[in-house]
Amino acid sequence: MKDHLKEKLSILPDQPGCYLMKDKYGTVIYVGKAKVLKNRVRSYFTGSHDGKTQRLVQDIVDFEYIVTSSNLEALILEMNLIKKHDPKYNVMLKDDKGYPFIKITAEKQPRLVITRKVKKDKGKYFGPYPNAQSANETKKLLDRIYPLRKCSTMPDRACLYYHIGQCLAPCVYEVKEEQNKQLIESITKFLNGGHGEVKNELHEKMMKASEELDFERAKEYRDQIAHIEATMEKQKVAFNDFVDRDVFGYSYDKGWMCVQVFFIRQGKLIEREVSMFPFYHEPEEDFLTFIGQFYAKNLKPKEVMVPHTIDASLAEQLLEVEVHHPKRGKKKELVELACKNAKIALHEKFYLIERDEERTIKAVEQLGQEIGIDAPYRIEAFDNSNIQGTDPVSAMIVFIDGKPEKKEYRKYKIKTVKGPDDYESMREVVRRRYTRVLKEGLPFPDLIIIDGGRGHLAAVQDVLENELGLLVPTAGLVKDDKHRTANLMIGDPPEIVQLERNSQEFYLLQRIQDEVHRFAITFHRQIRSKSAFQSVLDDIPGVGEKRKKAILKHFGSVKKLREATVEHIQEAGVPEAVAKLIYNKLQD
Repeated sequence: MKDHLKEKLSILPDQPGCYLMKDKYGTVIYVGKAKVLKNRVRSYFTGSHDGKTQRLVQDIVDFEYIVTSSNLEALILEMNLIKKHDPKYNVMLKDDKGYPFIKITAEKQPRLVITRKVKKDKGKYFGPYPNAQSANETKKLLDRIYPLRKCSTMPDRACLYYHIGQCLAPCVYEVKEEQNKQLIESITKFLNGGHGEVKNELHEKMMKASEELDFERAKEYRDQIAHIEATMEKQKVAFNDFVDRDVFGYSYDKGWMCVQVFFIRQGKLIEREVSMFPFYHEPEEDFLTFIGQFYAKNLKPKEVMVPHTIDASLAEQLLEVEVHHPKRGKKKELVELACKNAKIALHEKFYLIERDEERTIKAVEQLGQEIGIDAPYRIEAFDNSNIQGTDPVSAMIVFIDGKPEKKEYRKYKIKTVKGPDDYESMREVVRRRYTRVLKEGLPFPDLIIIDGGRGHLAAVQDVLENELGLLVPTAGLVKDDKHRTANLMIGDPPEIVQLERNSQEFYLLQRIQDEVHRFAITFHRQIRSKSAFQSVLDDIPGVGEKRKKAILKHFGSVKKLREATVEHIQEAGVPEAVAKLIYNKLQD
């Protein structure tokens, strides 16, 4: 352990707070909280750890800490710091796709819509619906029963929805505020578990219409009842109080945690969600961090149920909703069922997790050992693509922790090199990439891989060391006669590193080489396809896109156009001066 870390550890306070672990670039790689900072932070640097914790400790070069007045304050601060720094070793809930909600808009003439974003816009939100189909079916049902406005912008005449009785047509007729208010109250009541009453009311109307021999109206009521039964009564009612609640259960083993959430809406268990992630704290503390992050991105229900091992009062202060430890009955059974499901899911996934680690993190670490550098958790790879020097391009891909990070891929058009010169093209692209990295303070790679041999490697090392003053490990990938990964070379002068052909580190290099080649070739094809649509008429003054199409349509081909006289070209609707320019250009 470095001396400055020992000094910092010796003066840590006996108070609650948060700590931020940093790597050699000063990047925050982990944020944690502790009831006693001194004990928690010291524990990382003493004793033995499992593989993933050991990887975290190996990356720690420095740390900071913030003292808080309570454990709750530390928990809230931890969540905010994770959101701010996005540390790679922390559990982060990806906001790729939020759950759908049914919303009644706050417009003068309200609408019923489905949205994935909850905003403070005075609208009424119902959900979430983890099953998007369920949300769509429920909205369709409400559209049939309650004739709110359907159009997003007001048309100037009544549409089909008005004629089939699903809209009051506020675009044409006056719809009073009181009428809209009644509709909103009915929809709210329906979505809060009152669909049984609505069904009974419709049944009474159906019978009355039938007695009055209005069979067409009775059929409409019958169809609406059938839709309610099909959409809202598919599942058995779990609770009769119709309270929206979420039920949490969790299990952990070998440094991994699985959390299962059961969503209960309108008294029914409608869906569940499974999350699995590595953890570094005590499991109960990491569960609280998870649940805090979970509701930072999801609407809170009226009630949350958690296992008895969780501090319910702390969770209640954090979430600001009722949190309970069920002690008996159906609620307790649901919590136990969630925990049981979490345990089963964790065991089922372990094999896949361990296999994925072998292919990614462990392969990266083994690669670092084989070539004599620190584990290259961030790898940037380059490849060129051109056909006899035409449309030369280059591409860069990024692998982080052995997996492609596609949002960091970059494409380059070669600007300064004329003709098929792979070495100079590589020099230009590497110069442009790392000049920008230096200028903008972007993260440096732990390893640069060039898809090429000794010449490519020498060109890149010259740019990095002699022009930019950078000492970054750089390796070249050499292919065999069948364009497959054959050898890795590194150093100055470069030496071949013999890797086992059936090792995970060799397979990792194959994936990197295949991916950078695919990305470069795809980009080159895009450029070529664009240039393939260029025409000899493009650079002639007076010939725009519209005129060019008219000329080619008139003659049918460029060959016939070349054979035409000025007068023939004018017959395509071209002025004489422009026709002469076209004629001269084609003759040249």
